[in-house]
Amino acid sequence: MEQSDLKNIGTRLAAMRDILDISVEEMAAVTGTDTEFYTACERGERDIPISFLYKCAHHLGVDVTDLIMGETPRLSVYQVVKKNEGIPVERRHGFSYKNISYLFKGRKVEPFMVTAPYSDEAQHAPIPLSVHDGQEFDLVISGTLRMVVNGKTEMLDAGDCIYLDSKYPHGMIATGGQDCVFLAVVIPEDEEK
Repeated sequence: MEQSDLKNIGTRLAAMRDILDISVEEMAAVTGTDTEFYTACERGERDIPISFLYKCAHHLGVDVTDLIMGETPRLSVYQVVKKNEGIPVERRHGFSYKNISYLFKGRKVEPFMVTAPYSDEAQHAPIPLSVHDGQEFDLVISGTLRMVVNGKTEMLDAGDCIYLDSKYPHGMIATGGQDCVFLAVVIPEDEEK
């Protein structure tokens, strides 16, 4: 995300927190961070993980699009997103994530069109892993994806897909000498369970 985007998101986050009279300490606890990290995000001084924004939005009772764009999703029947469109979201450095359902209100899942860049160096380094609540579905559109889930490695080519429990460490890199484009659908954990 651009620095100006981070500042704008932080400003909206701080304003919503103030309006609802929620303390920094409470928001830090909700996001699983400390107050220093949380306030740095509100000031726009650091990259804001998308999982952090989703936790904030849920606790504040708004859609994550309200925080990212300052615009409330308003579509309820359908939303069309043309090729190469969507709002950019910072999830992993170097990867291009575009949220492709950002204007649809009441979303049950978060779909992203992702481009994983090919890197010679990444082929010989440990794959960065992440964990988050919920589940995830990834469908390779083009290229080849090397995916690690809970210590096991899978190779996915165009047309292949994987469905996983996101609480287990997982990560991926493009392999085969070219970038990999895939559809990632993040399914949040059911808050009522």
